[in-house]
Amino acid sequence: MEQERKNNMNGMEMEKGKTESGSRKGLELTMRVLALVLTMVAATVLGVAKQTKVVSIKLIPTLPPLDVSTTAKASYLSAFVYNISANAIACGYAAFSIAVLMICKGRRSKGLLMAVLVGDLVMVGLLFSGTGAAGAIGLMGSQGNKHVMWKKVCNVFGKFCHQAAASVAITLLASIVFMLLVVLDAMKLP
Repeated sequence: MEQERKNNMNGMEMEKGKTESGSRKGLELTMRVLALVLTMVAATVLGVAKQTKVVSIKLIPTLPPLDVSTTAKASYLSAFVYNISANAIACGYAAFSIAVLMICKGRRSKGLLMAVLVGDLVMVGLLFSGTGAAGAIGLMGSQGNKHVMWKKVCNVFGKFCHQAAASVAITLLASIVFMLLVVLDAMKLP
């Protein structure tokens, strides 16, 4: 009976007296650090994205075009601000969860495991929604919208659009890392 109970524990800590295997702890810590770095980089890349160009605007066909200095900045679009905020929140949560899990490295209660699982799930939803919002606006900037006469802007602000696309891709990777952390957390629960 005792041997069967030991076999069912599978090397993970779930109750009093059980311990989690070192390789799983190492994998979880590595994935949390990766999530921290990815969210920090994504927020920074999009947060500093800015490009100024001189754009010729033709008001009346018979007059010469008017040259106007125009700036593209992430803070001008609410979807990009949301993506930056989502990444900043996820980065802060990743740092907090790393600290908590390092402090409680010896024994992790079922309540702590459940709290981390819920936190990771919230981060998955937050990051996927930020990716979707920023991706939709990025697509609009890249392709425009003929129905409402919105023109493409990425042909003018190429550097800005490339930075925004890189940030969206990094955010997507971070959300996948958090999703894998949810799977790891769920495997620890009894």
